[in-house]
Amino acid sequence: MFGYIIINKGDMKFKEFDIYQSFYCGLCRSLKEKYGTLGQISLTYDMTFLVMLLSGLYEPATEEGTAKCIVHPFEKHMTRRNLFTDYAADMNVLFTYYKCRDDWKDDHKVTRLAYGKLMRNAYRKIRSDYGEKVKKLDCLMRELDVQERKNTDDIDKMSGLFGEIMAEMMAVRADEWEENLRIMGSYLGKYIYLLDAYEDIEDDIKENRYNPLKKRYENPDFDEEIKTILTMMMAGCSKEFEKLPIIENVEILRNILYSGVWYRYEAVREKRKHE
Repeated sequence: MFGYIIINKGDMKFKEFDIYQSFYCGLCRSLKEKYGTLGQISLTYDMTFLVMLLSGLYEPATEEGTAKCIVHPFEKHMTRRNLFTDYAADMNVLFTYYKCRDDWKDDHKVTRLAYGKLMRNAYRKIRSDYGEKVKKLDCLMRELDVQERKNTDDIDKMSGLFGEIMAEMMAVRADEWEENLRIMGSYLGKYIYLLDAYEDIEDDIKENRYNPLKKRYENPDFDEEIKTILTMMMAGCSKEFEKLPIIENVEILRNILYSGVWYRYEAVREKRKHE
């Protein structure tokens, strides 16, 4: 369930994109330093949003620098890093580990099994560092797996579980903004879970894999129903976001929430129409 919390580059100013990219590159550096190449290849744009959201809310001291990478070995790139960069790196690796287990369970992908085994020590370190948070996430992931094995088609229940997972991840501190971040994470998690199911529905039916939308897929108004639900989820998420006192890079965050998250949806919708 990666690749949904992204920017709409066409609606961004060049300066805004450079800032966004610097946080992305900073996250890449943190992954490399903490977990080596194995951690670095797990990098996703999704966690860049988390870094920028928490940075804008709490305004920590942010270190600016430059770095080269394997992808761009001859050109230095600007990086921005702070304490939330390391937190997002840990969550990025944790969710990659979860996804490896899920991919092995669903499709028996040997490469994902192998990668998951290589990431096991990193998972154990993160579990040790974050204690109760990872215990809660582990429990929620297990419950999600149990319900999928039961072939549960209650989309409120299933998306709600992933919403709780995102809420736990986003609520980084027990403070006055915790509730807002949890509500925001809950809506965003529901959106991600349902959009992932919407994107995979045809393949899941063909391969006889679990998907909570299978019964709804037979409805002639399936596409409009899903769009309505997704719109409601992002409306709730955006409403909570606007309550947060974020000034720095707020337009980049709005680009993601109001436009970027719909980029993948539109691509899926167009593909379905074409087919």
